[in-house]
Amino acid sequence: VNKLFLFFLKTCFRFVIMGYCDLNSTLDLSHIHSEGSPPCLDRKLSFFCSHLVQEPSTEEALEDCSLLESIAGPEPLPVTTPLDQTSDPAHSLFAILPAGGGRERHVGDQLEALVLMNDFQGRPKSRGGDFLLARLHSPELGAGVAGQVLDYLNGTYSAIFPLLWEGSVWVEVTLVHPSEAVSLLRRLQEERLNWVPSKSLFRSGLLSETTECNLCLPNNQQPLCDYTDPRTGEPWFCYKPKQLACDTRINHFKAGSQTYLQHLTSKEALLFQRLVGGSDSVTVLSVAAAPIRTPPLPSRTPPSGYYYQGSWRALDGVVIRQLDDPAAIIQCLKGKQVYMYGDSTVRQYYDYLTSFVPELKKFNIRSHVRAGPFMSVNIPNNILLKYRCHGPPIFWPPLSVSQLHYVANELDGLAGGSDTVVVISVSTHFSFFPLQAYIRRLRRIRRAVVRLLNRAPGTVVVVRSANLDQRKDNFINSDWILTQLDRVLKAMFRGLDVMLLDAWEMTLAHHLPHDLHPAPPIIKNMINTILSGVCPLSSRT
Repeated sequence: VNKLFLFFLKTCFRFVIMGYCDLNSTLDLSHIHSEGSPPCLDRKLSFFCSHLVQEPSTEEALEDCSLLESIAGPEPLPVTTPLDQTSDPAHSLFAILPAGGGRERHVGDQLEALVLMNDFQGRPKSRGGDFLLARLHSPELGAGVAGQVLDYLNGTYSAIFPLLWEGSVWVEVTLVHPSEAVSLLRRLQEERLNWVPSKSLFRSGLLSETTECNLCLPNNQQPLCDYTDPRTGEPWFCYKPKQLACDTRINHFKAGSQTYLQHLTSKEALLFQRLVGGSDSVTVLSVAAAPIRTPPLPSRTPPSGYYYQGSWRALDGVVIRQLDDPAAIIQCLKGKQVYMYGDSTVRQYYDYLTSFVPELKKFNIRSHVRAGPFMSVNIPNNILLKYRCHGPPIFWPPLSVSQLHYVANELDGLAGGSDTVVVISVSTHFSFFPLQAYIRRLRRIRRAVVRLLNRAPGTVVVVRSANLDQRKDNFINSDWILTQLDRVLKAMFRGLDVMLLDAWEMTLAHHLPHDLHPAPPIIKNMINTILSGVCPLSSRT
């Protein structure tokens, strides 16, 4: 008790003298034209692959800087930090703060948990940067909601949750990566190592050669073939074959892979063991008849939704339909064309619909089993469903270069209208590269979305965010990296007339383990959410 009391005193004192960094909030870019140059421009930020790729315009550079500064976190730690000085949840302190005035908790209140991070020797950490995840859940009710983590940049963290249902609720805070591991991830990401090599086969007659390809290659080793897309400006390069011309390239494929652990010492690799955190429970009562005024909690961004009885409930006023009957999905999609663009996480939607709805007949166009393109139709109800993967970087088995289409170009080819639904998911394959490469790709897609909505305002556009993945042995699947992608995407599409499918929260809030390809119950909830936007029932206050 004395230790906990001292913890509260120390924590409250730290809150008074320090600011905090919201680890989960969306980013506000409205200031980029009115408050001068962001600090990163003043430091002459080096732009990704500037020796080959045209540097961004001033407006683009401002947006890049604002995004990067907003998610930067504390300055990287030295890589020589002794292991016994790294964050350790077993020696850290976790507590749920009592409700204001010592009263009972009710639906509609907020709950705050505090974490005081210590190292393996039990000494308080003096800086932030640890990557924490927080969830509030009731297993017996099939209920869960993502928590918002605030980093006070001094070793103290808050996890804040809305109380949305009655009953016993469990608070769970997990240390995914200590700050020292985050510093290593940031370093590895910025070094732009060739984590998953791509190659292309060149062939003319009986002569063939294979060379390495990437978003960026050194231009001082051997001649390059430049496959930069003329419409979007998206770069892609291959080393030129010794005996063949650049126009003899016939395919694109993944050529092996590496994990970030291959680039770490055995000591550094120990930092990437997923560590457990604290958990505790409280009881939540029904809505209070006369709410009691309590001191406000730190500023937070409300979650996009929560699970209850296994079903996702949105908090933006949209009533989520439970489409358990294939006939209901057919009725919703009647007369519609649905286009899905992106990686395998959006292909899951195509696979779910064609499996769950037998009336959607697959049209065999002899496509690659993973990459597509795929097409299904229901002629009696005039339904068209199509999937196509995004352009490189994409790390799949051999694809014909004729199938490497950029999402922005595909969007520009659509007429659009009230009978058109577009679903976009572009994230995972960009986790190998510095964030600037991802920002550039999303910017091209965003501009194409704006053009589509301008010429056909009734078009329904759904943008899927990145989601969490429990595996820790692969750099591409680092939850910290995927969370950076998630925050960038949400910031770049905020304010557009699009539906943002918050896959990050929908995986964090669910009781099933995180997976790059979420389990069927989560996919079902995602499909219900999408179709509830396509075919809304009503709005609620």
